[in-house]
Amino acid sequence: MKKNARLLYLLTVWTFFVAFSATATPPIGKDEDPPAASPSITYVLSMPEPQTHYFEVEMQLKNVATATNAKKNGYIDIKMPVWTPGSYLIREYAKNVEAFTAMVGGKPVPSEKIRKNTWRVTTADDNLTIRYRVYANELTVRTSFVDVDHGYVTPASMFMYHDALKGQPHRVVVQPYKAWKTVTTGLEPVSGAEYTYEAADYDLLVDSPIEIGNQRLFTFTAANVPHTVAMFGDVYYDEKRLSADYKRVCEAAATVVGEHPCKHYTFIVHHIPQGGGGLEHLNSTTLETYRTAYSTETNYKNFLTLVAHEYFHLWNVKRIRPVALGPFDYENENYTHMLWLSEGCTSFYEDNILRRAGFHTPEAYLTIVGNDIGTIENQPGNRVQSAAESSWDAWIKGYRPNENSSNTTISYYSKGSVLGTLLNLAILAGSNGERSLDDLMRFLYSEYYKKQKRGFTDEEFRRAAEQIAGRKLDDFFTTAVNSANPINYNAYFEPVGLKLTNVASKTQDGFLGASTSPANGKATVTSVRRGSAAYTDGLNVGDEIISVDDIRVGDDLLRFVSGRRVGDVLKVLVNRAGLLREVSITLTQNPLVSYRLEPLPNQTDAQKALYNKWLFIK
Repeated sequence: MKKNARLLYLLTVWTFFVAFSATATPPIGKDEDPPAASPSITYVLSMPEPQTHYFEVEMQLKNVATATNAKKNGYIDIKMPVWTPGSYLIREYAKNVEAFTAMVGGKPVPSEKIRKNTWRVTTADDNLTIRYRVYANELTVRTSFVDVDHGYVTPASMFMYHDALKGQPHRVVVQPYKAWKTVTTGLEPVSGAEYTYEAADYDLLVDSPIEIGNQRLFTFTAANVPHTVAMFGDVYYDEKRLSADYKRVCEAAATVVGEHPCKHYTFIVHHIPQGGGGLEHLNSTTLETYRTAYSTETNYKNFLTLVAHEYFHLWNVKRIRPVALGPFDYENENYTHMLWLSEGCTSFYEDNILRRAGFHTPEAYLTIVGNDIGTIENQPGNRVQSAAESSWDAWIKGYRPNENSSNTTISYYSKGSVLGTLLNLAILAGSNGERSLDDLMRFLYSEYYKKQKRGFTDEEFRRAAEQIAGRKLDDFFTTAVNSANPINYNAYFEPVGLKLTNVASKTQDGFLGASTSPANGKATVTSVRRGSAAYTDGLNVGDEIISVDDIRVGDDLLRFVSGRRVGDVLKVLVNRAGLLREVSITLTQNPLVSYRLEPLPNQTDAQKALYNKWLFIK
């Protein structure tokens, strides 16, 4: 019995050991692989020969095989964006890429270009290094540039990506040219690593331009947020005055929403011989302006208007946005009907902010509003394309104008600015001065950006606007936004005691309706206004005007039309594609308008109060 009992004991112990072994977690490194390390993406950006206009990029990918399905597929696809957010045009950045190579463990691996912006690397390895060069010789806010004076990087045109890795942190190591000491960007610096920056994801990287060189810097604090201004280019400015005025603009802009979402903000300013504009980013912007931007009061105020516009985008577009404007598809168009709001209402706010900050008097602001209306009403395309259509067609029309564009399109910037004025007035009137467009912006910021963490649909925007206005806004949305029909402006201005008056002088001077270029001593037609005498009677773009009524024109057509009366007939000889043609043109009435806002007689106290509320008059 003792022998049998011992055998039973041994069998029991063995059975328990086998059962435990079958369910216990095996030691790491023996029966299963350790947890995969997180993927990492690092770009090393250098410019060893800036005079050649080339940047060199090394893209280091580590621990990426599982995340990218490389182990399953046997390849990794690396892409270059085709556009950059804020500028709605397919720009084909891949056209500037060359010398794409891929390495694993220091050895080349096969790669091929499979689409216009996509390179396929044949590897299942976890760690991969990609090198390529980018030609950068176009200094705009939408492109990259490098020469012996400085480098500027629009990240969408420089840094490639993998779809599955866009949500991972991305690091950039800048290796400035040997003569350069300063890097300016809105990206977060990595502690203890010189010229090294990190973005939480690829979207943030794309949203953070980089200036590299010896740019001058100054700083100021506005709305309790530190701001840095990087100035490139030979230009004279009064730093004390400019810094103070930046602060005034920024603090006035912050009053719209009432909350500043940035920890810090960066302005990159390029002073160039010609051209201008800006591009907004999440906590920075790039501005381009003339070297004479600060030389006169008019130029100075125009520059501050640009500052106000791009700065206000940190709220409107970057956070208050239609659903189409983020997260972005970097390979295709991102369509929305609401660029009139995102860009146009930002154009409204640029002047509104300068009024709040005291740069515009109430009278000057009224002049701006009247001129804005005149601008769109003088463009024939305003009766063809609605603001919503203009927004949708930005990709094919807005950035690709031709000689007929003024006849068929309207800018969502200029039309949207006017719509911002009208919507502001509609909310003021509907709420008896209790609310304004500011309140709509605050609601959208709070509800969609902060609470729901997304953009809004067209219908959600309309419901929000009507909620803030306290009434239906059918005429605004149906007529002003979604159609090209005439707007009853005075219905919006009457509650503030004003009327819109056409003050264009009524003369008997005839109107031709053709613009010409005086190049090479010739008057060549560059545009023809729809409905004008030139349009109706058959003058064409490209026609070289030889003579009017048998008198040689040269390069000055205007003196042959000036003083002619409505109904006068001009006998015009043109060179059209190498053939002489005679065109008979009957001059018509000048259709151009010039608007001024004038006070209504016998204004009520309610109108006066609303007027003061509208124009920030205490």
